[in-house]
Amino acid sequence: MSNTKGFDELQKKLKGMAGGERELEGEQNISIPDLLTEDFVSEHTKFRDAQQLFDESVFEINSAEDFKAIPDVDWDKYIAQISDFESWSEMLKAATAEYVKREMGL
Repeated sequence: MSNTKGFDELQKKLKGMAGGERELEGEQNISIPDLLTEDFVSEHTKFRDAQQLFDESVFEINSAEDFKAIPDVDWDKYIAQISDFESWSEMLKAATAEYVKREMGL
């Protein structure tokens, strides 16, 4: 007899989430503060939180439009300099993975 208890618990959590708590299927819009928590930022960068990460950059970021106007290559260079990641995309992927684990209670 194989031990499937962990798998069974994961299945229950996934069903519970799809049943109304929070659905993880399809495309989701997750806010930057939900992804870049203080714990995540302080663990992977020299900053205490996402606000400081943005404030300490050489870019003036006062709106979503300001952020979108930053050339990707320049933002990626900044992220590579101040974090454990080579790019913004890598950072967001790692933050998203941690977010999903938190939401599933893992």
